[in-house]
Amino acid sequence: MDKQGRNMLTPIQLDTYKPLREVVSDALRQAIKDGVLQPGQRLMEIKLADELGVSRTPIREAIRKLEQEGFVVMVPRRGTYVADISLKDIAQVFEIRGALEELAAGLAAERITNDELECLERILVEINEYMEHDDFAKIVDADVRFHDVLYQASRNQRLVDILHNLREQMLRFRSISMHYPGRLSATWEEHRQMVENIANHNSAMARKVAKRHMENSEKTLLKGIQKDEEAARTIKELYPDI
Repeated sequence: MDKQGRNMLTPIQLDTYKPLREVVSDALRQAIKDGVLQPGQRLMEIKLADELGVSRTPIREAIRKLEQEGFVVMVPRRGTYVADISLKDIAQVFEIRGALEELAAGLAAERITNDELECLERILVEINEYMEHDDFAKIVDADVRFHDVLYQASRNQRLVDILHNLREQMLRFRSISMHYPGRLSATWEEHRQMVENIANHNSAMARKVAKRHMENSEKTLLKGIQKDEEAARTIKELYPDI
């Protein structure tokens, strides 16, 4: 933390073959997801460059990329800020993502390989084991891998790229949805039904389950956000000086 008590970024470690701009993009994106960079916070190129230990050029390139992904907004004559996603923004992302997840599941049912299908089934078993031990970190990792395999099975790289972008924008809210009572087990069952229909090459049913999965995910997230906001208001009323 700095002298004002604000979280600071961790200097870049160049232990990868990725271009520096990609490494910086990853670092800033993760900082936004983790809440180190808060919604509405202004991003100063000099400060970011100093904290990450890089020049301003890769910072500038990374910010442009994050703007395209929806993580930051650039306001003319005012600067660049971490995007503050509203409920309307969330609804719009889910509207688009829901249609594309449905498409991906349908295409996967038609194009998936035996190896990919076995991979999905193994991940389901993994997630079930992690749920028994409340290992949320491993659940998140397995869930990402599950959807990555499903997307790849669509055999449509443009679709994969768009879905990755939309998913990244929602990751900051993952913990809210994941910890909502009953949502984890419901998600697992929806995934199981999706795999079952994909295995049977039933494209129509796979699409139907994927659509229901996204609708339930959106409803749960919105309920979780409302619950958190109500809790925050209650705390503020009880402890107005906080």
